[in-house]
Amino acid sequence: MSLLEVKDLSVTIQSKIIFQNISFEIKKGKQYAIVGASGSGKTILLHCLAEKAFYKGSIEVQPGVSVILVEQQHHFKNLSNTSSFYYQQRFNSMDAEDALCVQDYFEDINSEEGREILDLLSVDKLLGKRLIQLSNGENKRVQLAKALLQKPGILLLDNPFLGLDIATRKTLSNLLQTIAKRGISIIITGLAQYLPDFITHVLELKKENRWSLWEKELFIRSYSFQSISITIDKLLLQQLTGEEEGFEFAIKMKDVHVQYGTNLILDGINWEVKKSERWSLSGPNGAGKSTLLSLINADNPQAYANEIYLFDKRRGKGETIWDIKRKTGYVSPELHLYFESFITAFDVVASGLFDTIGLFRSLNEEQIEKINGWMRLLQIQDLKNQLLASLPLGSQRLVLLARALVKNPPLLLLDEPAQGLDEEQSGLFKSIIEQICEHSDKTLIYVTHLKEEIPSCVNKFIVLKNGRIADIG
Repeated sequence: MSLLEVKDLSVTIQSKIIFQNISFEIKKGKQYAIVGASGSGKTILLHCLAEKAFYKGSIEVQPGVSVILVEQQHHFKNLSNTSSFYYQQRFNSMDAEDALCVQDYFEDINSEEGREILDLLSVDKLLGKRLIQLSNGENKRVQLAKALLQKPGILLLDNPFLGLDIATRKTLSNLLQTIAKRGISIIITGLAQYLPDFITHVLELKKENRWSLWEKELFIRSYSFQSISITIDKLLLQQLTGEEEGFEFAIKMKDVHVQYGTNLILDGINWEVKKSERWSLSGPNGAGKSTLLSLINADNPQAYANEIYLFDKRRGKGETIWDIKRKTGYVSPELHLYFESFITAFDVVASGLFDTIGLFRSLNEEQIEKINGWMRLLQIQDLKNQLLASLPLGSQRLVLLARALVKNPPLLLLDEPAQGLDEEQSGLFKSIIEQICEHSDKTLIYVTHLKEEIPSCVNKFIVLKNGRIADIG
């Protein structure tokens, strides 16, 4: 029995055909994954199914069946009834209090069914926490509970496993399998190499507007992936980097603690990173990785309450946050969300010269030359006049990498930079980082949950668990 039937579905955005003439059925008791390269239209297809995007063709839903979409990024207002959060807000305890608590996010959690759903997803333990301070895994559970309280017949999940550690992926997969057994049909987007067990069918979106619908086992047997590498212009890289300033330790932390109220985030961190070392920073969701990076990148005011040295100088001895940011290049999965939708790729890269979220100053010829140089090096010069928000996620991430590199910082902080990229883009990004490290003295901190994403230049590691160092070497 079909819960939903799609006939000749086509989407065109700004004269570009995203996909066309897709036809398929969602059958009761079957669970589907939509896969394909970045920019192939996976998220847009979900939005069409949820009637949140314009399309040609028809989508017929069985009467009485509700279709609920859980988007990849959370969208919520603060207590001031605006959505204008700023990037460092989660690390500033007073400003973070303007965000809703989890319990305020739900309209009705006192019914028997509501309590059952919160208990099923372990959201009942999060009710007193602020939404902005949830870990990635915690936020996914909250969004899923919100959707289930709306009693969906079809549940659409855009990249639900994105940014989750291995254990949390397994937990979420088991939860979704339990939900599927309740008679809810689930459609997810994601990567072809990470199909959860409960999926029964795969809709593959291909190049040149082709598509195919597979049974999962047949798809797995037919799927193959070729790794991608890139050769960068070594002479141009040398011209852009030049000589880097001297220091012995990029980072030195002594017995570092970070606490919000009674919630201890980092507990007794002792860590040294010497110049030109390349580190992997890992650990489960909520382990304290992002907080640790925020201390290094001058985003967290609790750095002043701790003994932290950056580039051989003690924090709190007269330097400004801009002195620190000038020496660090930072990329994170959510950083692009804080840029205005109308900003071009060129202006995003240019903003890295001033460490601002947006370009608010005029540029001189030397600065323009640097920006163009880094965009040529990363082979994204053809994107300079395009809007950041209009680019595929992989291209956005390369633009943000250029933004991090444009001021030639000695330290790179890459927080899950390949998150959400397809296999080709992830291989490309990894290849670029490896060659930059091979031909320069950059110090690197690389955060990821997936070992296969770690660049080959990384040869040291630190693992956090529950705010403590669980392993280091």
